Amino acid sequence: MSVAAAPPDRAGPWPLGLTQGGWAVLVAVLTGAVTILLGPSAGWLVTWPDPLTLPATQWVGTGLEAFLEAIKPAARLFSAFMSYPMAGANWLLNETPWPLVIAAATAIGWYVGGVRMALLGLLGLGFVLASGYWSESMNTLALVFVSVPLALLMGLGIGILAYEYPRVKGIVQAVLDIMQTVPTFAYLTPLLLLFGFGPVVGLIASAIYAAPPMARNVLLGLERVESDIKDAAVMSGGTRPQQLFLVELPAATTQIMVGVNQCLMAALSMVIIAAVIGGFNDIGWEVLLTMRKAQFGQSFLAGLVIVVFAIVIDRMSGALARERERYDGRVFWAILAVGAAVSLALWGRGPDPAGFSAFTSTADAVDKSLGAFTAANGAALEAFKNGALFYVLLPLRIGLDGAVLPFTWGFQWTAQMSLVFYAVAAALAALALFRGRVVLAGMILIAAMILETGIAELPWPFVMVGAGALAWVSGGPRLTALVIVLLSTILFSGLWERALLSLYLSGVSVFACAVVGGAIGLLCAVSPLAWRIVRPICDMLQTIPLFVFLIPVLMFFQIGEFSAFLAICAYAIVPMIRYTQHGLVNTPEDLIEAAVASGATTFQILHDVRAPYAVPTILLGLNQTILYAFAMLVIAALIGTTGLGQSIYLALGQADVGLGISAGAAMAILALIADRLVQGFAEDRRRALGL
Repeated sequence: MSVAAAPPDRAGPWPLGLTQGGWAVLVAVLTGAVTILLGPSAGWLVTWPDPLTLPATQWVGTGLEAFLEAIKPAARLFSAFMSYPMAGANWLLNETPWPLVIAAATAIGWYVGGVRMALLGLLGLGFVLASGYWSESMNTLALVFVSVPLALLMGLGIGILAYEYPRVKGIVQAVLDIMQTVPTFAYLTPLLLLFGFGPVVGLIASAIYAAPPMARNVLLGLERVESDIKDAAVMSGGTRPQQLFLVELPAATTQIMVGVNQCLMAALSMVIIAAVIGGFNDIGWEVLLTMRKAQFGQSFLAGLVIVVFAIVIDRMSGALARERERYDGRVFWAILAVGAAVSLALWGRGPDPAGFSAFTSTADAVDKSLGAFTAANGAALEAFKNGALFYVLLPLRIGLDGAVLPFTWGFQWTAQMSLVFYAVAAALAALALFRGRVVLAGMILIAAMILETGIAELPWPFVMVGAGALAWVSGGPRLTALVIVLLSTILFSGLWERALLSLYLSGVSVFACAVVGGAIGLLCAVSPLAWRIVRPICDMLQTIPLFVFLIPVLMFFQIGEFSAFLAICAYAIVPMIRYTQHGLVNTPEDLIEAAVASGATTFQILHDVRAPYAVPTILLGLNQTILYAFAMLVIAALIGTTGLGQSIYLALGQADVGLGISAGAAMAILALIADRLVQGFAEDRRRALGL
């Protein structure tokens, strides 16, 4: 028994007996063959001609700089206004005695989650105090406390606007898509020119970045309010504002609180990133500063402080969203009273929180141990890194033709080897054709072209036609036109080579995440014990801000492309694990019972029932993995990647608005195209399964 079914072609029968997918693959293969054969004599087929490249970066820079100069007075006025709540929150958190702050976190934990959450608040803030980073941590919290209400108000307003006016809903959702796909560093370049250097830039960037999750959840929550509740509000004679604010918004509270949770986590993540230009003595700046000094023990300690904050905020806000029960308020006030009493007892003679350094010796020991480990195993680590670079990453980047050299492989790749390589690929494709697998045959040939040429060296017509063919199969003519137009903007802007470099590194990372994450998700689906072990690891990885992922890879492999690859994989693998496990274990029971009744074995049930039914969910996980990889790609520019991420980071340092926005838009285009393609295939599978 199998629930697998091929999605129907959109346009009926196709010529020569080929399916829609077969024709798409055939067109891509023919285009690739033509460009590879004619490339040596027609260079314009490989490299886009310079005379046809438009100075888009300069145009964007000139236009934006003029616009930013026009609104700069208002922006600086707003910046000056926001500096007051920023300074107030900073003063309040730093001047409040640390026992009272810890007691407040413990009391809030008790109120929303009972004993376990109270212990989390107590131990978490206790760790922050013992780390010696109390003042820096309070500065970071000040940024979060001011930026989050601003983001919540923005998100609430945008969500209500999209809900109340269906005509603007599509526009709002498109803007939210753009905001969530544009790399975070790209936000900072124009904000730096508008608001100047300082913590307020981080505050505003954090609010802008954190608003879309809130807006999406407000819209989703309002749309999910039961029609009976809405009808009751109408029949009671309430005005439209009364219906919205007194009935529908309270009914959507659970979903809105999920948005609050996501907003908090996004704000914390962005606050750390904004430390690059904030010049503020917060914990993000400490991480960046110690990383630059190669003080990895201290950097790891500061990173752990961020992780602790992320876990505490995530768990408490998540409990606030999920749990209806609230615990005894008298205990809440009692905990606060104890904190106040301890603060009064220690007033004027208590230990300075900056004097705590319980983990300084541990950080020093980590540095010494790391030095000893790298000295003893440096050759093995270097060999592992070089093996991955020379035999995996570099061939995928510039192709076997350019990567196979006597220095690395022991021999030189020749034209005869290319012919043999293509002959073997053609033989495998012919075997697949003989068995009626037209699409597989085409995919073998395409993979051979990519491997021999390299992703970063692919001819532009091959990429355009290949992406268009995928879009045709995934979403039809409209998606095809959208993909071609969007890729053309990158092509004409002169960012094509950098875009291919970004596509290479993110693509390799996503492939690794799909293979490894899919395998782990499969293991967790068949083994509850494995899931109990893996799940808390996934929870922890999803709460760690992006910045922190750079620390462990730098500790062992220093800067470079391989370190960036590992950081991207560590950040992007979690959705693949979660969605694979979720899809495989949530097959409807009636399908499982029917398979068991028909005599199917456990493997047959997994292969023929669970896996096909889980494909839409797994594709959603792949979609999230792609978006996570692109998000991390820009952060990885801090440790030596090339491509669009590096351009965005350089633009930030040079205050080059044109380059920053153009490169950010190009990366957002790549992410948006990947998102739409995967969503289209997932929708096809859902239709095929009758979902």
